[in-house]
Amino acid sequence: MLIEIGDVSIVIDAGPDFRQQMLRAGVQKVDAILLTHEHNDHVIGLDDVRPFNFKYRKDMPVYGSKRVLKETRDRFKYIFKDDKYPGAPMIDLIAIDDQPFEIEGINIQPINIMHGQLPIHGFRIGDFAYLTDMKTIADKEAEKLKGVKTLVISALHHWEHHSHMTLTQSVETAERLKAEETYFIHMSHHMGLHEAIDGQLPAGISLAYDGLILEI
Repeated sequence: MLIEIGDVSIVIDAGPDFRQQMLRAGVQKVDAILLTHEHNDHVIGLDDVRPFNFKYRKDMPVYGSKRVLKETRDRFKYIFKDDKYPGAPMIDLIAIDDQPFEIEGINIQPINIMHGQLPIHGFRIGDFAYLTDMKTIADKEAEKLKGVKTLVISALHHWEHHSHMTLTQSVETAERLKAEETYFIHMSHHMGLHEAIDGQLPAGISLAYDGLILEI
């Protein structure tokens, strides 16, 4: 997910196709990366921040919980060596908790959600919220989403899963959170064809797709 506000560009997560995504979208600048959690499909593309390092001659700020940053440091040991190889990615790890913080003057509210038994972060920025890999959300965290107009949330497939919501559960969660428009992401190939499933969803809820652009 690439979020652009004025001349500030923030990416949420850096999966294995991070490089291809940046090239496809023609992204010239990334000011920061927010990590929802440490699973490989959300962090393994971090090595590909180096073109931005080279272009702007500065470290890439990467925000995440202390646990996520420790896992990131362990997984990319070569990045954080004292005598690291010249040309290795330059990353500045910045710990966050459940308190709001700012990037280039933009307020970001972390949202605590559960990925099965793993606590992870979603994020609210203004009237927009992004919740991926979610299984459950506590009432007090749902309160932080009041007034959100655009919600991006995960929906895996149709069968019960230990750490992801089913399509039905995602629809129920979307209706509970009451955003004006909701887009489902992180879908398995078991979900079915986009056109068939999208046509079955309630008004205001849609399946997202690669390259989708929202102007909000």
